[in-house]
Amino acid sequence: MDKVIISNLRAHGIIGIHRHERETPQNILINATVYTDTNRAAQTDAIEDCVNYSTLASKLKAHAESAARHTVEALANDLAEICLQEQRVKKVILRVEKPDAVPSAQSVGVEVERARK
Repeated sequence: MDKVIISNLRAHGIIGIHRHERETPQNILINATVYTDTNRAAQTDAIEDCVNYSTLASKLKAHAESAARHTVEALANDLAEICLQEQRVKKVILRVEKPDAVPSAQSVGVEVERARK
């Protein structure tokens, strides 16, 4: 199966359980690998036959910036479901990272894999 990749999409939102995390938006990194069949898109060269990564990235960013989730796990699952709402997406591997959460780490995060039922 083919893949469409969104790498290191930056969002700025409320995420976390601590008081300061609930009051001050922080950096969030989103990585999505969506699995699809690109054969028709390759033949037609039409955006209508593609997973529109620009539209999908906008949806992911908007949700991450407005959801105000307590856990990275919840946000990752939300974002995976948004990907699966796209008709052409069969499976997604979605990673959410908080680059500023642990001072001695580059980032911490959660990766989930979900498929259409």
